[in-house]
Amino acid sequence: MHRIIRNTLATVAITGALTAAVAPTAMAVERTSPTSTASQKLAANPSRIKTDDFNKARDILIQAGSKTAQKTHPAHGVKDVPADHGTSLLAEARDEFRAADRNLPAKDKKSDMSIAHYNAVHKAANTMGIDRW
Repeated sequence: MHRIIRNTLATVAITGALTAAVAPTAMAVERTSPTSTASQKLAANPSRIKTDDFNKARDILIQAGSKTAQKTHPAHGVKDVPADHGTSLLAEARDEFRAADRNLPAKDKKSDMSIAHYNAVHKAANTMGIDRW
């Protein structure tokens, strides 16, 4: 009788340990699996961005007042650019806008920048198809 209880407890302990070790991996697979729901799925940035989309995003940020976007040269002579160029453009504008808007009241800000700047950065990101920067 004691042997059955001991073996059952050992099996439960091993099963619990394996479940704990496998759970994070299973969750990561679930979030990136093509069959997972949109709310769980982590969107991947494209590897390349069309030149026209990069230039449109750059123009959006310039119109919003980004000096760093203004200093960035427009893409030309190629059909696409690496996504890193787009993510850098967005991150620099975001940081610039946050620094410029740091003294605004909290009610007038979203993600530590003015709502207009926030909208411009996200519109530029959507134009390039970038979800994370």
